[in-house]
Amino acid sequence: MPTPRTPKPMKRADIAPFLTAISQNNPTPQTELLYTTPFTLLVAVVLSAQTTDAAVNKATPALFAEAPDPAAMAALGATGIARHIRSIGLWQAKAKNVAGLSHLLLERHGGEVPDNREALEALPGVGRKTANVVLNEVFGQPTMAVDTHIFRLGNRTGLAPGATVRAVEDALIARIPKPMLRPAHHWLILHGRYICKARKPECWRCPGASWCRYQPKPTAAAARIPTELPKDPS
Repeated sequence: MPTPRTPKPMKRADIAPFLTAISQNNPTPQTELLYTTPFTLLVAVVLSAQTTDAAVNKATPALFAEAPDPAAMAALGATGIARHIRSIGLWQAKAKNVAGLSHLLLERHGGEVPDNREALEALPGVGRKTANVVLNEVFGQPTMAVDTHIFRLGNRTGLAPGATVRAVEDALIARIPKPMLRPAHHWLILHGRYICKARKPECWRCPGASWCRYQPKPTAAAARIPTELPKDPS
């Protein structure tokens, strides 16, 4: 199959129909991270850096049962937090960050998760992407947290081409119709996770394929063609 070409930007008139199409089965999407409060979401997102949501969801129930709020988490400390998250990548640094952000939430914000970017990004382990997730999911703000899936879709589909994460974020904010911006964050993540996959995009079952600029689109039959010779069993 020919190598797909870099697509041209998606027409602005096609953006709303594309997003409507990929949202068909999930009109009110939510994060797949398990959480019960703004604090537990913040911790889960910090833990999810360079780790799958599924891996985080296996570790956090026991952690949150022991430390459901900043005071309990701060008391648990980095060593106690680490006990629960050793299965997660970068667990040592993340344990320190979660302990540190819990202390700062108590010291600066009365134990509450702040609803503004500057205060969130001042917390240990919280960068722009993490702040965007919390602002979107908890506070309903029209932010766009560009992870690997959204970065790929922004470029592959032509929705918001950009050489950097921030460039894709800014383009998505500028190009997506305002009423669709908040849910679009989750629509794109889930679409990239389950359909528009990194190595083998499943274009034949993509409801937004007719608006996507990715060419040539692989078919189900093409996807079944082996890409490597089978190993010699002898």
